[in-house]
Amino acid sequence: MPLTVAVQMDPIERINIRGDSTFAILLEAQRRGHALSYYTPDRMALRDGTVTTSVQALQVRDTVGDHVTLGEPRRVALTDFDVVLLRQDPPFDLAYITTTHVLERVQPKTLVVNDPANVRNAPEKVFVTEFPDLMPPTLVTRDLAEIKAFRAEHGDIVMKPLYGHGGGAVFRVTRDDLNFGSLYDMFAATFREPWVVQTFLPAVKQGDKRIILVDGEFAGAVNRIPADDDLRSNMVRGGAAKATELTARERHICERLGPALRQRGLLFVGIDVIGGWLTEINVTSPTGIRAVKNLGGPDIAALIWDKIEAKRKT
Repeated sequence: MPLTVAVQMDPIERINIRGDSTFAILLEAQRRGHALSYYTPDRMALRDGTVTTSVQALQVRDTVGDHVTLGEPRRVALTDFDVVLLRQDPPFDLAYITTTHVLERVQPKTLVVNDPANVRNAPEKVFVTEFPDLMPPTLVTRDLAEIKAFRAEHGDIVMKPLYGHGGGAVFRVTRDDLNFGSLYDMFAATFREPWVVQTFLPAVKQGDKRIILVDGEFAGAVNRIPADDDLRSNMVRGGAAKATELTARERHICERLGPALRQRGLLFVGIDVIGGWLTEINVTSPTGIRAVKNLGGPDIAALIWDKIEAKRKT
């Protein structure tokens, strides 16, 4: 039976459809006959306990430069929809957190994917610390003495803001790097939150593997190779996508994470693994669907809709 689906995302006319996972999910929903509507988070309102938003009917096409047609705005209650896709991109700031509180009000009548409370409570670089044995040595702090002690113990380190995204402000600091003090001062002035400090993993030059799980089960993977002159492998930062298979260690990581993801209603998740070490669990707006399919992997958008449709039947 066709579903009524609303997608909460950033302005759809600005996306790069070649690599956008939300767009792939919308294309598959439309192919299955689901009725699509679109809104941006700034249109939401909570009045007397009812969540409304101004939506526009949505049609999508896999055509660069002509990928979307929008209908006239109309204000509706979000509980009028069977499914809401929470697909706005970070930054994971107070505005984002507020949308998760608001979206909780439409459950359980409306299925929200991913579950908004657990998107809020499982930010990528915090949730992952529940699995310390799967991670490289990691410190979360903004205390200079703690960072110095960690650096003295481990030598080369990576520093990044706790709520950063897309590879922004990720720095490698070597054991004898004289820029460390200036970098600390810059972070202290720029970011109010703590930072993530990790042992540098030389295996990143062989790739930072994005592994996608759907309802806690492995669905596909892509290996992201950083450019020769960059530490970061994110495709938005110039990383190259390569086909890949999972190692036994990576399958073990997926099996360990699966029950926790299902329990939290985190249906679409992307994890990052470098040299067999888990570094992040991405739950806000994971990417990688189109890259996996373009490299001959499975159609993950179809797997996502299989799960959503099954959940709506129960």
